[in-house]
Amino acid sequence: MGKMYSVRNVATGLAILSVNAGPSVAGENPKLSGEKPNVVIILADDMGYGDVSSNNPFARTSTPAIDKLAQEGIRFTDAHSGGAVCTPSRYSILTGRYFFRVPKREAYWGYLAPLIEPERETIGSLMKKSGYTTACIGKWHLGLNWGRKDQSKPQIENKKVPGYTNTDFSSAVTGGPNELGFDYSFILPASLDMPPYTFVRNGKVVDPNIVLTADVYPHALDRTVYAWDRKHTSDNDVYWDRGVWWRNGEMSKSFKVENCFDEIATEGISFIEREGKNKKPFLLYLALTGPHTPWMPDSLFKGTTALGTYGDFIAQVDNVVNLVTAKLKELGIDQNTMVIFSSDNGAPWALEDIQQYGHQSNWGRRGQKGDAWDGGHHIPLCVKWPDNIKPGATCRETVGLIDIFATLADITGQPLKNDEAEDSFSFRKVLDGDMQTPTRDHLIYLSSAGKLAIKKGPWKYIEGIGSGGFTLPSKLLPVKNGPTGQLYNLTEDSLESNNLFLRKKEVVNELSGLLREISERGYSRNLVK
Repeated sequence: MGKMYSVRNVATGLAILSVNAGPSVAGENPKLSGEKPNVVIILADDMGYGDVSSNNPFARTSTPAIDKLAQEGIRFTDAHSGGAVCTPSRYSILTGRYFFRVPKREAYWGYLAPLIEPERETIGSLMKKSGYTTACIGKWHLGLNWGRKDQSKPQIENKKVPGYTNTDFSSAVTGGPNELGFDYSFILPASLDMPPYTFVRNGKVVDPNIVLTADVYPHALDRTVYAWDRKHTSDNDVYWDRGVWWRNGEMSKSFKVENCFDEIATEGISFIEREGKNKKPFLLYLALTGPHTPWMPDSLFKGTTALGTYGDFIAQVDNVVNLVTAKLKELGIDQNTMVIFSSDNGAPWALEDIQQYGHQSNWGRRGQKGDAWDGGHHIPLCVKWPDNIKPGATCRETVGLIDIFATLADITGQPLKNDEAEDSFSFRKVLDGDMQTPTRDHLIYLSSAGKLAIKKGPWKYIEGIGSGGFTLPSKLLPVKNGPTGQLYNLTEDSLESNNLFLRKKEVVNELSGLLREISERGYSRNLVK
């Protein structure tokens, strides 16, 4: 038996599940059952490639359930998110489109307006058309239409001083998952360090009785020592420790920051429990809030790892994978259920963290969350589907989370129109066992500062110089006769340390031209064959 992990189940109390309680393994020659598979997408938040212990030979984290999922399915070593921060990545997963195609608009934490057009096809509406029951549970961060108490005033009157807004939390919340193809939704509007802190179930705020976080939680603790991430907070925000902080703002009175992760996980398991007993296939998009800040592991995980609070939170994320796979096996539906585990972007793991913790969350790549360098968007990805996937495979070809859309369309036999999911390429043939043939010939990245980059073959071109994200300097001004962009041969230089921009002008011209053509005049799937 594998190592035992206790987990807190909000609905039923305590349960103890073994990481070996996952589904059984398919045989030597897996065959299609002919039935449409259930699909569970588990998306971690800010979890780096190197946080998965099977990806990082020097990891100080332990992820037995995720490792087991990869062993019984396919582990992808060159998977990338559609953006180096939360919102662009989530947009690309749900729509199969790059986020730079969305018109720019002002955003304010969880109060931003909907980013997905009502008529836009999503993985929810796609699968619903194919007879699936669909659910979106967890972190949303793609905008909502909030009601206002006073229609003559703006929703946010003073963005410099967080506090009460003009939001009417008792009114219907629209523009979210239920209008975009999901039958059921239970969401947190944005990240767990951003107001408003409230759950929205099927377009209705669960608890409209609103208070401020600063009135419930102390700004600091007696033991608080400020770390480098204190720069993200103001005096009125909550800051207890490295990674344990959240911004002051509106919060449902019954909402507990420390319980949020568990409540989302429990909702996901409950959905599987309900729908797994029906004959209809289901799609569950389960977007977790960890290990994004605040690092708030359940009491049962606190102090259980060598890496402190962050490692404890990673263990709790891993246990959600354990719970999901165990529930699928218990219901007898594990064989024809495709489980996808990934993260929305790289980890915000600075040089200070690497030095202090002795752990590289973004192992093997340069940079961190937000950056145009690979550390910003190189993410863990593993897929298990016993009825169709031969276990123990590794895919080293480039894929993107943006490709989930086209892959699901392929699996359910739905041709894509030219104007939907236009940047998504199916990796169905990888799931069928072809690990050598590339599924796409290029991939575009987006940094937190809006800097674009493109990878084609061994080459990666980045607009401008600097990280384009969280690593300083984000932006550098070119000097006379110096490079105005970046070009790396990732086959020879995976750490992007040797800029060949001035030496390989023909490659720069090719990639910059392709990037311009796709971003300004065309769509990926129509332009590149």
